Amino acid sequence: MEVHHLAAQGGGTILAAVEAKLTEAEVSAVGVAGPPIDGAAEALKAAHESGRRVAVVSNNSAECVRVYLSAHGLSTLVEEVVGRPAMRPDLMKPSPYPLLKAASLLGATPERTVLIGDSVTDIEATRAAAARSVGFANKPTKETALADAGADQVILGMASIAEALAA
Repeated sequence: MEVHHLAAQGGGTILAAVEAKLTEAEVSAVGVAGPPIDGAAEALKAAHESGRRVAVVSNNSAECVRVYLSAHGLSTLVEEVVGRPAMRPDLMKPSPYPLLKAASLLGATPERTVLIGDSVTDIEATRAAAARSVGFANKPTKETALADAGADQVILGMASIAEALAA
């Protein structure tokens, strides 16, 4: 991602070439990425069954996210995918742009949305968008970092999301 940001300094031709190679590598990596983390598919199903609309917001390409969702039979549970903005690395998270775009696509105001994210930049983006956040501490060192970044809630496993949505 840092190379992608730096490529913008080289102009449109270089940025486009880097973006194309990055997307190609991401899509290729889907084949070896493994299954969704424990509880993630269940959380998506619970959100869908409870009538909540779901968008995936990622600094990866939307193409890569769609290929991953399809490969794991999750495409029908996600209404929108907002990936890395084409030719605009400055609009990637921690910019609020992807969250604002997802909210708009879902017909929601940012204040009525919640992002579940595993990085400080995810939490920073939600704060900038005036959205709510759940920090997913998928590594022991992240719990404090996500809380310090301002996550509204921090969880240690995605199963807790599925359980809360099913309740």
